[in-house]
Amino acid sequence: MEMQRYFLHLRYKGTNYCGWQTQPNGPSVQGEIEKALTQLNSNNEVKITGCGRTDTGVHATNYFAHVDLAANTDGDLLLHKLNGMLQSDIAILKVHKVANEAHARFDATARTYHYFIHAENDPFVQDRSWYFSRKLNVDEMNKACLLLHDHRNFECFSKVNTDVNNFECIIGHAEWIQTEKALLFTITSNRFLRNMVRAIVGTMVDVGLGKMTLDGFSQVLESRNRSDAGMSVPAKGLFLADVRYPFELA
Repeated sequence: MEMQRYFLHLRYKGTNYCGWQTQPNGPSVQGEIEKALTQLNSNNEVKITGCGRTDTGVHATNYFAHVDLAANTDGDLLLHKLNGMLQSDIAILKVHKVANEAHARFDATARTYHYFIHAENDPFVQDRSWYFSRKLNVDEMNKACLLLHDHRNFECFSKVNTDVNNFECIIGHAEWIQTEKALLFTITSNRFLRNMVRAIVGTMVDVGLGKMTLDGFSQVLESRNRSDAGMSVPAKGLFLADVRYPFELA
C-alpha cells in the first residue's frame, strides 16, 4: 500500500493528561490520538510523532504531529472522524498532506510559548493560569528578558539529568505584557530544554518581587546551575502557542 505523510494540526487542554508523550502511568494526548487512528485503521497500530514534549498539565493552542497513512486518505473526512472520537479537550484543526520526509519535530525552526499569571482569584481560569496575587515589577522583568538575548547556553533553566546533547538555544523574543485580566509572558526560541520556560518564569518572578537583581539574573545565566535559578512555576499556566516550519502547510 502506498503511504503518504500527513501533519495533524491540533490543540489541547492538558489538565487531564500526563503530557503529550505516551506514558505508562496515565493518559496522554499522543496516546488518545493514536488510539483513535488505530481504530480507524481496522485496529492496525498507528504511531504519530509530535513536534515536542509537553509535561503534565501543560496546554497547546497550536501543536503539530506527523503520521503516515494510506496515500488515498481523505484529510477532511479523517478530521471529522477524529474529532468525533476524541475527548472535547483535544481538537484536530486540520490535516495537511506534506512531503514524506517532513518531520514534525526536527523540521521545526521556532517555537513560541505563553505563560499566564492572574492576580485576581478567579475559579474560571484556575486550570489554565497561575494565581499569584503579589505585586510584580513588570518593567524589571522585561529588562531581564533583554538579558536572555545575550546568552546561548541555558543549562541553568534546564531540568537536571536530562538526556540532551547540549543546552544551546537561540531566543528570538521574550516579553511580559499586562493584559486586562492576566500577566502574559511570551517567549520564542529555536528550541527549548525540559522545564526551561517554567524555570525562566519562576526566576523572573523573583526579579519582579525584588528578591533578585538584574545583576543576580545575569549571574544565574552565567552559572549554568539550575539550583541558582528560581522555582519552576506550575504547569497549568503554560501553553505551546506556535510552531514554525520552513515550508507552507496547505
